[in-house]
Amino acid sequence: MTGTPAVALIGAPTDVGASVRGAGMGPDALRVAGLVEALRSHRLGLVDQGNLAGPPNPWQAPIKGLRHLDEVVAWNRAVFGAVTQALAAGQTPLLMGGDHCLAIGSISAVARHCRQQRKHLRVIWLDAHTDVNTQATSPSGNLHGMPVACLLGDGPTELVGWSGERAALAPGDLTFIGIRSVDADEKEAIHKLGLQVFDMRHIDEHGMRDTMTEALHDIDQNTHLHVSFDLDCLDPLEAPGVGTGVRGGPTYREMQLCMEMIADTGRLGSLDVVEINPALDVRNRTAELAVEFVASLFGASTLVR
Repeated sequence: MTGTPAVALIGAPTDVGASVRGAGMGPDALRVAGLVEALRSHRLGLVDQGNLAGPPNPWQAPIKGLRHLDEVVAWNRAVFGAVTQALAAGQTPLLMGGDHCLAIGSISAVARHCRQQRKHLRVIWLDAHTDVNTQATSPSGNLHGMPVACLLGDGPTELVGWSGERAALAPGDLTFIGIRSVDADEKEAIHKLGLQVFDMRHIDEHGMRDTMTEALHDIDQNTHLHVSFDLDCLDPLEAPGVGTGVRGGPTYREMQLCMEMIADTGRLGSLDVVEINPALDVRNRTAELAVEFVASLFGASTLVR
């Protein structure tokens, strides 16, 4: 991997978009689990930007269907700035969350960069949930369940338009892997928008290899591939340290294959690793798994292929 762009680690220690406290400890859990050492062992350049600063979680009730909107905007603005700076420096930003609402700032910055560079952005969303709820449909008001809707242009005014267009992404720019928990309103939105969702039934029926072959078939040299990796994509038996675990996710081996096939494209340009909750974990197991999967995304494999 010598000669590849340096990876910029960006910590965003907040759980303002979540329903359970603890995801704010995720960046430090990843560092304790050896993320820096793992990436350096694969000869990757590394710049650890430390942790961003932002407002504390006020832990308030929703206001007009949204919880902690001002705080979510502030944290995402910080993420947007840090990711923008890393991309401008020719680095590969690795956002360490924090909860999944932070993908609004991260992917908005990547989308703006891709428009400037005339690159095609593709987002692989690894998650148990599609996160396509809106202010009108969310049962909780938690913004970590709405980042996809916001990125598609259907969100509060304060959280859309950051990429230079109202929608940072078009529906065809997104591919979901591992989905198994979808609200009724989200099902309608997925159907209406025509989103590409490879749920667990698809993986069960076709296997991870064929699923990823289909998901990645149109990646070309002009593609910037962004992976947004929510650790609750995994089965909670494998990764217990998440706030919204859902039974029946991909196994360790299936997820390793997924990551290695993404790495094989050679087009990975940016990454989110979110929703690790050390308060619910067992001996930092979930962060340790995340480190292994991130290493695979950046080209770690058993053999040279």
